[in-house]
Amino acid sequence: MARAKTHKDVEFAVDDSNGRERIFKTFDEAAAFAVVIAADRGDSHIDVLIWSKAGARFYGGDEAVDWYEEDPEASVFERLEITVNNVGRIA
Repeated sequence: MARAKTHKDVEFAVDDSNGRERIFKTFDEAAAFAVVIAADRGDSHIDVLIWSKAGARFYGGDEAVDWYEEDPEASVFERLEITVNNVGRIA
């Protein structure tokens, strides 16, 4: 059985090129958007937002539940930084 790609208590936030927060339900969508922004600006990030212990378990298993329980009110569960280094044409 395939694992679900979304959970109602897990979201991924990425700032767009105008600095507005965009929310995605899947990591794949957030990652694709973050890479596009990073290619334009040089860097970006994905904020992982977890709203429950069940969401933490979905995202990262028992270890993520432990992290969640340490600070369930944290505004960002985890931040992933994306950097793009454009080196130009390669001959």
